[in-house]
Amino acid sequence: MAGVRAQVKTRDGWAVQHAVLTVTDMTGVQVLRAEAGEDGVVAAEAELAPGAYTVIATAPGYAPVATTAMVTASGRADLGALTMARQGGTELPPPGPWSIDPMHSMVGTSAQHLGMTSVHGRFTEFGGRILVGERAEESSVEAYIKAASIDTGNSMRDDHLRSPDFLDVERFPEIRYSGGNPQPAGTDRWTVHGTLDLHGVARPVDLALTYLGKGPDPWGGVRAAFRAEAELRRGDFEMDYNQIVAAGIAAIGTTLKVELDIQAVQGEALPFG
Repeated sequence: MAGVRAQVKTRDGWAVQHAVLTVTDMTGVQVLRAEAGEDGVVAAEAELAPGAYTVIATAPGYAPVATTAMVTASGRADLGALTMARQGGTELPPPGPWSIDPMHSMVGTSAQHLGMTSVHGRFTEFGGRILVGERAEESSVEAYIKAASIDTGNSMRDDHLRSPDFLDVERFPEIRYSGGNPQPAGTDRWTVHGTLDLHGVARPVDLALTYLGKGPDPWGGVRAAFRAEAELRRGDFEMDYNQIVAAGIAAIGTTLKVELDIQAVQGEALPFG
């Protein structure tokens, strides 16, 4: 078949869907324009005279790539793999849905105690879905936490945190977060803008997100890892309980730090393991 064939992919081998390949002759005249399929393959038929041509690959969110192609006497140029880098230098996970794996993730919290040290806790029941967009800013996340699953390593303290003084889990059994429109904050960092529904109050909460990479898992899937942090003020969510000890020191700090270590599995379902 006369024409041009190529496969457009990222640095780590994922297809760049719907990349556009533009071919010009040495005088700068466009002789071919073709779009890659979902597998990143461009296979375009055209009557091309033998000689050298310039090929430029473009795609939203990626830096353009230019190369020289030699068309043989058969009228064919096989370019092999064209590798594109995401703008900003970070390769994101492939677009589509990713499921949060609670067995290999952590939702942690910490609050200051007596103005000196921190009390650490975690939620043990949670889940959610990340939708990675073709462009980073088109990505979104929906997540939930079972409020009663709080665990600080002290049953008496945990019962108090579940009470109406704090989480009031009987009235508000779930904590929910919905976010999107991530904005770059570095080569592998973003600020995710979202809304946290906690204790019956919905407030804007931004997550400082770091993407840690992706790779295969032992169960035949692909995983991506993220770390995120946020700081909340208890008063913003109408959790104003406190106990004042000697010298006016509050027993519990007014702010709460949240740390997330998340593994997400590509697709809508989680594997065993």
